[in-house]
Amino acid sequence: MDATNTQPRPRRRKIGLALSSGMARGWAHIGAIRALKKLGFEFDVITGCSVGALAGGCYLAGKLDSLEEWSLSLNKRKILSYLDMRLRSGGLIGGEKLMDEMRKYMGHARIEDFSVPYAAMTTDLVTGHEIWLQKGELIEAMRASFSLPGIFPPAKINNRWLADGALVCPLPVAACRALGADMVIAINLNADMIGKSRSKDASYSTAAGFDMLQALEEEGHHEKLSLMGSITRKIFRRDYDGPSVFGVMTSSLNIMQDRITRSRLAGDPPDVHIAPRLGHFGLLEFDRAEEAIREGEAAVMRKQPELADAMDILTSTNRGVGENEPI
Repeated sequence: MDATNTQPRPRRRKIGLALSSGMARGWAHIGAIRALKKLGFEFDVITGCSVGALAGGCYLAGKLDSLEEWSLSLNKRKILSYLDMRLRSGGLIGGEKLMDEMRKYMGHARIEDFSVPYAAMTTDLVTGHEIWLQKGELIEAMRASFSLPGIFPPAKINNRWLADGALVCPLPVAACRALGADMVIAINLNADMIGKSRSKDASYSTAAGFDMLQALEEEGHHEKLSLMGSITRKIFRRDYDGPSVFGVMTSSLNIMQDRITRSRLAGDPPDVHIAPRLGHFGLLEFDRAEEAIREGEAAVMRKQPELADAMDILTSTNRGVGENEPI
């Protein structure tokens, strides 16, 4: 036998993409992914938490353009149209209208049908365990991952009640490595502490309540107005200069995500850590997609020298590593 035929075949090093939680800041993932693609990166593993699971899932399914188009179309009235209030369920919003909209674009695609490994981070509400959804209907996994407690009801999958993965793993770098990534690029939307000092979360949340009322009145939704009006006028008070209920919730979520992410990254940092400057974005400002997308792309370009070095190392290693050699 020819000696050359006995040599191990090169094994290409795999690139993983880890996408963090961040609610409305999540639109920045669209710009970041596009910028990374322009720089020549292809992803062999994708993990995401909350809105990161949504962006990663849409990219995996080839629907990133649709997600961008939809996000850019959002305004306060359109956002309002997706609010199917369900006070007797596990959250304020049922989420069925949003799921119906997602199915228009995603259909019933299943995670296991894709060639690239994908995992959506969720939290088991009974045990507190971190659950990685790697099989089943893609939009069900994404929906479970962004089920923020108190806002969306938890999702029941495989006899587990699952909620937002940000409760335990806002930036799933470790999951990316566990699924086979040799190099991990992480997009962290919760790292801008300086920007958080200028955040409008509290004031925006208060104003948002009254914006909802005004929009409901103009659209003539009297039944929903009665329900929302009574809730909103009790929760949001114009004569109160402190943070609103939602302001407290979003600020608390900010702190929690930042502290958990710092702790997790200390033990397993990514190879390239990209942190868009989004602290001044309110977590509920879903109608600021254009700005968020632009900042996601800019954050990647600021890291271009580091990304170029990482690509050089990866390329040179790919040329020299045999299939049976240790990583």
